[in-house]
Formats: sequence, structure tokens, C-alpha cells
Amino acid sequence: MFVTFQSLPLQGRFGVPLGMLDIRFIRENPEVIRRAIRAKQLPEALESLGELLLADEERRLLRQDLEERQAVRNRCSKEIGQRKRRGEGAEELIRTMGELSAEVKRLEERSRSLEDAIREHLLEIPNIPHESVPFGESGRDNVVVKEWGQRPSFVFDPEPHWELAVRRGWFDLEAGVKIAGAGFPIFKGDGARLVRALQNYFLDTVGEWGYTEVRPPVVVNEASATATGQLPDKEGQMYRLTEGLYLIPTSEVPLTNLHRDEIIDEADLPILYAAFTANFRREAGSYGRDVRGLNRVHQFDKVEIVQFTHPDSSYEALEEMTALSEDLLKGLGLSFRRLLMCTGDMGFTQAKKYDLEVWSPGQDRWLEVSSISNMEAFQATRLMTRFRPGGAQGKGRPELVHTLNGTALAFPRTLAALLETYQQVDGRVALPEVLHPYMGKAYLE
Repeated sequence: MFVTFQSLPLQGRFGVPLGMLDIRFIRENPEVIRRAIRAKQLPEALESLGELLLADEERRLLRQDLEERQAVRNRCSKEIGQRKRRGEGAEELIRTMGELSAEVKRLEERSRSLEDAIREHLLEIPNIPHESVPFGESGRDNVVVKEWGQRPSFVFDPEPHWELAVRRGWFDLEAGVKIAGAGFPIFKGDGARLVRALQNYFLDTVGEWGYTEVRPPVVVNEASATATGQLPDKEGQMYRLTEGLYLIPTSEVPLTNLHRDEIIDEADLPILYAAFTANFRREAGSYGRDVRGLNRVHQFDKVEIVQFTHPDSSYEALEEMTALSEDLLKGLGLSFRRLLMCTGDMGFTQAKKYDLEVWSPGQDRWLEVSSISNMEAFQATRLMTRFRPGGAQGKGRPELVHTLNGTALAFPRTLAALLETYQQVDGRVALPEVLHPYMGKAYLE
């Protein structure tokens, strides 16, 4: 059984609290943490946990010793002052005082070193899966909880999107390689217009669901990436720039940081944001058919949705956000399924996660187009994003919010499935009715 909880933060670099898991909880429940780490298939975190517990034990013992020596030093200092006022000698006490001061300084330096180590190890401890998440080792253990729509049938062999679109000049893979490298496709003509149509359709729809549109930067600093859990977990997948900046792998990062170090008025919850951005991921180690065409690219567009919620309603929000992404797919008429991700395929920061996959008739397989996750208080602890009645000026102890994020939707694979699903025997591609107003026509010729 996994547990969920809120905790007190430990202050880290840049003033960002580190780790959702309070050191006291870890100290008292190490087996709970070990089970969560094993469930998430993160063996390296077991080593960090062991080192964290050792550092914490040494720090607590050292703290006792330090406090005792500080008390003795203070008594010596007081006695030296009293003797001098009485005109008595205090040479022996002064020597003792010097020795104690040197020892206190050494212990304080060691204590700071241990605190730094604890902060770093806390960064390596993942979020705990919600009790409803199935145990599993890989994607094979994910659970299909819903399917929608009929897979399209054809009187001809459907083409994969990379043949269909390249031949018609809708996107250019070779030009992208020449300009930037593999994984940076260029959209042209009706291909570029179709991307813009999807952007407007997605943003208009999420606006109708109550999300405030935001236009954030596509670069973030290290503090922002650490606060949402991308660092250090996903550092190998991120593009690092100069001056300590990173290209965003998802607009979840800037959106979630909008309320870092803030106390929100409870009456303002939930807060809903949406953003369309380009996103950048190195996708190291990808190969084979998974990288053909638009299946896996280094730069891609998507609309992201983010919520800050009361802890009591975060799982209702997860279902609502998933329904929104499904509504977009229903509007496009694409056959899809919802997966409940197992512990081993869920990720470092999530407590519970759904994936949405669309059917790709040209490739005869499912393609992931959306992930929707509840982080519970994991990110909020790092962000120090809290709420209470009356906000920052209110009364009562602030509580951590829960944060959620979802992809609604990622463009490349959605576009791939759309082209493959609606291809016609005469070579044209029909457009879903919801895109007609944005494209000004019903077919791509």
C-alpha cells in the first residue's frame, strides 16, 4: 500500500525547497520510500536513500554534540567575563574557550556539509505512487481503462504519414536535417497551416473549459527546472544554454513556476492555465521506427494545461483534465485509448498518471499524444506554493497546493494520426469538421 502526505520543506539552492518528502517522514518510514523507489524502477535512488539516512543520522548526532559544546563555550565565555570584572586571572579558561571555539567551528562546517548532502540526496527521491496505481515493471503492465471510436478501415493500403506528407510537400525532413539536424522537421504550405489550425482549435477549446491562456518564455533557469522536478531527473533530456538557462521540455515548467514562493487565497483555487509553446527534448537513445517521420522529434509544439488545486479535489481535477484531452480527440474523430500508467512506467514526479494514445492506421499501432498527471504536493514543496483563506495576509497555517499538468495535445503524433486516418483513395486528406473554420476548406489536396 502506498501513502500520500504533505510535508515541510528543506531549503535548497536558489531558495528552492528540495524534495516532496520531509526528512522526518523518510527517517520514520524508510520502508515506504524503498517500496516506492522499487515500484518506480529507480534503483539508483535506493543508494541515494541509504546515503541520505546515514547523513541524517550523523547530522542529528553531530547536532547534539555541537549544541553541548556551544553551551559549554557560552558558559566559559560568561565565566571569563565575570573573572575579569573581579580582577581574577582567566588564562586557563581562555585556552579552553579557544579549543572549544575551534571545535565548534569544525562541527558547524561538518553540519553544513551534511545539510548540503541531505538536500542533494532529497532531489533523488521520487514521488510516492497513489494507492490506485497498479504495480508494474514496464509499459507492458499499463492498464487500458477506456477505448473510444472505431479504427478506420480502407479499401487501399494506408500510407504512413512520412510518405503521405513528404510527397505532397506538407513537411520537409531533409531540410530540417540540413538546418538543425535530425528531429527538427519543417512544416510547409498546408502542413504549416494545419499546425496553426490545431493550435487555434486546442486553445479555443481549453479556453471554453475555463483555462487562462499564457504565453510563457521557452527558456527557464535552473531554479525553475529544479522546482518542477525536471532537474536533476531529466537533465540528460534537456538542452542547456549559456547563463544557466534551459530550453523547456514542456510549458509545464514555466506555468507551474508562476506561483513559486506564493501563498494563494484558498478562494482562488483551482487556478487553471494553458499555453501553446515549442518544446525541446534531446530524446537520447531513441531509434528504429519510433523515430520515423513525426514519431519522435527534438522540437515539437503542444498545448499544455496546468492546475493548482486544493488537495481534497486534485484527483477530481485529474479526471477532468483527462476528459478535456479526450474531448479534443473526439472532436478530431481520432480513435484513442486511455492508459493508467503502472508504477514502473509512470515517472519520477507523478503520483498518478494517464496516457492517451491514438490509433495510427499507416503504422498499425498506437501513438502516445497526451500525458495527464497529478503531482500531489511534490512540486508544491519545491515551489513553496501554498494556500490559506485570505492569502498571504490571511490567518492560519498555509497548506501546500496540489499541482497537475496535462498535454492537450502534442502536435506531431496527433498530426501524424490525423493525416493517416483521413487519407482518401484519390490522394486527398479529409479534414475533421472542427478544423474547417480554421483551414477554410474540407480537404488537403
